[in-house]
Amino acid sequence: MALVLGLALKSLYLLDYVHVITGGSWTGFDLYTGLVLSRILRSLEIPARVEVAKRLTPTTFFIIPSLAAVAITSGIYLAQAMGKFNLADPWILAAGVIVVVLTVQGFGVFLPNGVRIFLELAKVKPDPALISKLTMRNVRLAASQAVFQVLIILVMAHLAVY
Repeated sequence: MALVLGLALKSLYLLDYVHVITGGSWTGFDLYTGLVLSRILRSLEIPARVEVAKRLTPTTFFIIPSLAAVAITSGIYLAQAMGKFNLADPWILAAGVIVVVLTVQGFGVFLPNGVRIFLELAKVKPDPALISKLTMRNVRLAASQAVFQVLIILVMAHLAVY
């Protein structure tokens, strides 16, 4: 809603706010998941991992793609509105490459794994090993996403100053 309002009002302030709050939330989630939750889950037995997946998957399945889509969209519109969206600029190209990597990981791996976890959990006799494997894959991928998100923050900091 705030993204649509920011775009409708052409408010740089609101677009910046939406971009920072959604990007920061997405980055924070991936940092926590990749650095903290991954260590916790690795130490748990498979049945305990499945219990975590039952609670974690529904939340992350809807919230993370939404945060990612809004952060990326608001960032692109913000860069355009500020006159920084120049595809010849190596910093914009770097941001674009990072966004493509994050998008492919998120919508190409995270989301399909989330669907597979949901479908497996919905079965009469779900396969705990498969649920655990898919959950751990997503958790490890979150660590990779956290690295790319820290890199894009570095790029955005450069763009903000120059």
